[in-house]
Amino acid sequence: MGLFKRAATVVESRVNKLLDKLEDPNATLDLSYEKMIDGLQEMKASLADVVTEQKQLEVQIARVERDMAEREEEAKTALKMGREDLAQAALERKHQLSSQLEPLQQALERITAQAERLKDAERKLEDRIHAFKTQKEVTKATYNASKAEVKVGESMSGISKSFGGVGDSLQRAQDKAEQMQARAAAMESLAEEGILEDPLDKRDKVQKELDQIKQQSAVQDDLERLKKEMENKQ
Repeated sequence: MGLFKRAATVVESRVNKLLDKLEDPNATLDLSYEKMIDGLQEMKASLADVVTEQKQLEVQIARVERDMAEREEEAKTALKMGREDLAQAALERKHQLSSQLEPLQQALERITAQAERLKDAERKLEDRIHAFKTQKEVTKATYNASKAEVKVGESMSGISKSFGGVGDSLQRAQDKAEQMQARAAAMESLAEEGILEDPLDKRDKVQKELDQIKQQSAVQDDLERLKKEMENKQ
């Protein structure tokens, strides 16, 4: 019987060590912290993508505005040469470019707003991670100190020999509850800061015909304006 009792004690000891390892709140807190850091890196990558799109739109808008200015200068040159037909053609090209400018500007406004929201969310997530890191270290220190204190008390009182199973079960249950609270806090933080809605909508094409009519009218108005400017300079 003594041999079987010792074998059972060894098995029980190994099982308890395995449970303690699996339920270690320190490891759980560190894992939660690493997941939050991963979430922050993913957010930074998304922000970099959005800012890149923002800069590309700015370059496209600048190019269109430059081309529009060039077309107007071409129209002025054509009028000086007495080629009103070429001036009108240049202005038509200018207003074709103008039709491209508005959707680009609208897209830039949406991208810029999204970038600002991402930057704000990134700052908030960083603040939460710093706060979680501080609380994590405090919790780990408290747990380690309490665990050491419990071991000292058990060794001095001898309780671990007669009631060790009950004490270990209670300790594991308390540790498990603290672990769940830490994980819940970490998941809440990631859910609040890591999930962002995409504000971009599909481009509206219903106004195409109306825009074309407005463009033709604007070309004529622009042509008349240039004529008056040329007459006033003479």
